[in-house]
Amino acid sequence: MLRRPEDLFDRTTEWDSLAELATSEQPGMLLGIVSGRRRHGKSFLLRRIVTATGGLYHQALEVGRSQALQAFADDVARSRSLPAGTLRFDDWETAFRIALGLPTNGSRSEGRGPREVLVIDELPYLLGHSPEIPSILQLLYDECNQQPAARRTTVVLCGSALSVMLDLLSGAKPLRGRARLDMRMRAFDFRMAADFWHIEDPGVAFRVDAILGGTPGYKALVSSPPPSRQQDLPEWVQAQLMSPSRALYSEKDYLLREDPRISDKAVYNSILSAVARGAHKATDIGGVVARDLNQLRYPLSVLEEAGFINRVEDQLTGRRPLYFLADPIVRFAETIVEPFRYLLEEGEAGAAWSAAKPAIASNILGPHFEHLTRVWTSRFAGDRWGEPLGSVGPAVISDAQNRSKHEIDVVGLARGHKPGKKDARIVVLGEAKATSKKRTQSDLARLEEIRAELAKRKYEAQSAHLVLFSREGFDVNLEKQASTRDDVHLVDLAALYQR
Repeated sequence: MLRRPEDLFDRTTEWDSLAELATSEQPGMLLGIVSGRRRHGKSFLLRRIVTATGGLYHQALEVGRSQALQAFADDVARSRSLPAGTLRFDDWETAFRIALGLPTNGSRSEGRGPREVLVIDELPYLLGHSPEIPSILQLLYDECNQQPAARRTTVVLCGSALSVMLDLLSGAKPLRGRARLDMRMRAFDFRMAADFWHIEDPGVAFRVDAILGGTPGYKALVSSPPPSRQQDLPEWVQAQLMSPSRALYSEKDYLLREDPRISDKAVYNSILSAVARGAHKATDIGGVVARDLNQLRYPLSVLEEAGFINRVEDQLTGRRPLYFLADPIVRFAETIVEPFRYLLEEGEAGAAWSAAKPAIASNILGPHFEHLTRVWTSRFAGDRWGEPLGSVGPAVISDAQNRSKHEIDVVGLARGHKPGKKDARIVVLGEAKATSKKRTQSDLARLEEIRAELAKRKYEAQSAHLVLFSREGFDVNLEKQASTRDDVHLVDLAALYQR
């Protein structure tokens, strides 16, 4: 196994998977697909794999076909200690055969020597003018793997345009069924992000995560690390994200340009803005952007496949899916940058921050806290539920008699039980509040009423654990009551981040 580089933070599973692909003793060609949003560390990881194996790393550029072929030829030449311009390729089949040391079609290759590793980063740039590349790789893959003693090669294709990368292995596409590795690089979870930024205070860690998420590449775009105190965060955010001269100021626009299907930016920006402002149901989004459900279906699917929004099923009904922004930096842009651009472009970041405070609380901190509580419930709660959980998400209970509804932030189902099934066993019921007020006994009473109502409606919820999540803690009476009950759990920010 390849030695792990010292400057690689986390990504243990990803490194091991790529290292296995790059060092396998299996003859023939192995194919890997690596995708992920911009700045998630794909290129950083792949360059280190190539360095460790002595392979070839090619960063595709957004240029024409002939220039792209020459750029690839120059990288092949450099990998062989030849001057740039020594090689010239007129087509991609020839280029790949020479780069991988494969013979011309029809002749045999020998499997001697070390495995050749080729990484093509930002493949979607090449597919724009050379859509034949997947078919050529299919040809080479089949050719290599039909020879028992074929030369050992590994090809890794990488890209940030998620829809393009996902399409490579879909349906009847040439590479369907040929990739051994299909890896999605995701952002760090909130605990890992706190470690990555070296943040000790849970309040600071939560607020930084609510704005930047766990995208590791953002660290290189700020001039100073986050402060250690919560009261110093507004000044830091204003300096690093709210100045038009800063790279992160326009990050949302760069992200939108990654997907070639997002051509009408106005439509997609309108949907993102509506979701950021609290429209989470398709009907609510349609009301804001003046489009019916049929008109929304395609852009919503594009945004979901491109990684801009997450689609979450109602855990109790399996209907009425909810949509949330997947990247906090997009939510930040829609909540602060876009509405107050006129102030920011005049250098009035402080005034914009003050004007945005209510929206920051309701549209950034609140939704992000709810998201973290669901992640914690699913992944970090340990064995406190007494059994493993399956699906975890929100739910809504309609009360037709009182013309009201109960929104539940966290509903955890037993593993193997599907959302929307009446016989699904409910293991956890939780409510998350990101306000500055402490939670009280009335909050627990509300959860007890919801549990009783679910049992009355024949849901298997009688023994569900009740969890109250709070940013600011709990009053003494609630803590005293909870201490006497095994079915009640109080979880604050410190508990969310506690290892």
